[in-house]
Amino acid sequence: MARGGQPKDRADGPERKCIATGEIQPKFGLIRFVVGPDAQVFPDVMGKLPGRGMWVSADRKAIETAASKGLFARAAKQQVKVTDELVAEVERQLVRRVVDLISLARKSGDAVAGYEKVKDWLSKEVAEVLIQAADGSGRGKSKLSTPHYGSYIGWLSQNELGMAFGRQTVIHGALASGGLTKRVVEEAQRLKGVREITAAGAVGKGKTAT
Repeated sequence: MARGGQPKDRADGPERKCIATGEIQPKFGLIRFVVGPDAQVFPDVMGKLPGRGMWVSADRKAIETAASKGLFARAAKQQVKVTDELVAEVERQLVRRVVDLISLARKSGDAVAGYEKVKDWLSKEVAEVLIQAADGSGRGKSKLSTPHYGSYIGWLSQNELGMAFGRQTVIHGALASGGLTKRVVEEAQRLKGVREITAAGAVGKGKTAT
């Protein structure tokens, strides 16, 4: 994995074409959409819903372009309905996905939370990924550094990380190598492309997992 949270390219993985940008890229960097029985477009973050998939880069502007320019209808070759909450729903699904994966990693012993535990893992080079709440104190976060050749996730809120670790709020977390770590980083990277973070480090309204 590269520093900053971006997984290395997987040239051997399946690729799809983004209907908004025209770029061909690995599936893990895109969001799949399908048309439901009522002709409404639904995001399929897990990639398991039936139907012909339409792929858009995991990028907020790309999804907004696909929705506003009639690109879903063109790809589906039929009239479709696109809700104004489409981007927000993509974000909610991605947050839930990342939270669930971190929770699974915690239960398997591959994730810890709390400043001291994270600091200990970093000093012992156990941690491969440093996770910090977007709305946490900048001064406190600056005391911990991303593992060398590791990854950083810094666009989840304290409440969202709290859900992942079974607490009310969490500011500092870490993932060990192996297990679900690669999947967490990939899903978090998709979320980063879709999520809006304010200058103060807070996420916008309606950006929490439910």
